[in-house]
Amino acid sequence: MSGVKKVFNMSEITPQDVQKLRVETGAGMMDAKKALQEAGGDFEKAIDLLRKRGAKVAASKGERTTSQGLVESYIHAGGALGALVEIACETDFVARTDRFKELAHDLAMQVTASNPQYLAPQDVPAEIIEREKNVYKEQLAEQGKTGPMVEKIIEGKLEKFYQEVCLLKQPFFKDDTKTVTDVITEAIAVIGENIKVKRFVRFALTN
Repeated sequence: MSGVKKVFNMSEITPQDVQKLRVETGAGMMDAKKALQEAGGDFEKAIDLLRKRGAKVAASKGERTTSQGLVESYIHAGGALGALVEIACETDFVARTDRFKELAHDLAMQVTASNPQYLAPQDVPAEIIEREKNVYKEQLAEQGKTGPMVEKIIEGKLEKFYQEVCLLKQPFFKDDTKTVTDVITEAIAVIGENIKVKRFVRFALTN
């Protein structure tokens, strides 16, 4: 009937729906159920709600000291490629949990697969950024592009550059709709502690 808003029946949310959302986001059972209820059963909207909450939780814990953690390794099949990642949290208890260990292992696999050069954009040396900007300017000049649009295009190209070379900006290898930062943020929301990647190193067999 026209003009009548359909009322969503909360009983339509099944345990299978809740479990599916938990697998997708890593959220707890009650958080997943609440998100589905608030989203009126819309799965994608529920994911967005959980991610926004995760971002708020992460922001609130961002200044907490991370003095515990672990160093995780991943060696690719054949032994010619691998990585070490140091990932920190607040307590030794969390460092020993399966959820934290899984995150650390995933990040070691990410480094092995995607070969980041830096942790975050602020770690990229200024001379590297300048060199990239100059290359972009030359390319745009050759294309006849001038004016205010040039700076916006350069910003976009730099962002893409960061997504290639900075671990925290890279698309997550298991789900490219998320960045590595998104994955860490979700883990913070679930685990309830601040989590930081401290450093990483990638090894490849040389000839």
